[in-house]
Amino acid sequence: MLVLCYPRCTTCKKALKWLDEKGIEYTTRHIVEENPTYDELSNWYQKSGLPLKRFFNTSGNAYKEMQLKDKLKTMTEEEQLKLLSTNGMLVKRPLLVEDDKVLVGFKEPEWEQALE
Repeated sequence: MLVLCYPRCTTCKKALKWLDEKGIEYTTRHIVEENPTYDELSNWYQKSGLPLKRFFNTSGNAYKEMQLKDKLKTMTEEEQLKLLSTNGMLVKRPLLVEDDKVLVGFKEPEWEQALE
């Protein structure tokens, strides 16, 4: 299990603490220092079954500074995935990847259901 996170992110800290409390083993990856690639994001997006917009960190400064709220509507999925692969701060975190599971953001009930 791989968890992409940003060390100073409080939501990421909560997610890792939750995994630790459950005794679930995982590997972490710094989402900014080792940004997800286009191929990884494309693969995870397909596996997740989620709308691509869920992969964007809509509350982050980079998202707001780039005015993506309006721009995403006119971008293709390929363009959006390429954009996500350029800056880890644009990617919603934590991002949990395990075999056929992809969880975006930390919502305890969602993680509980997917990982139990």
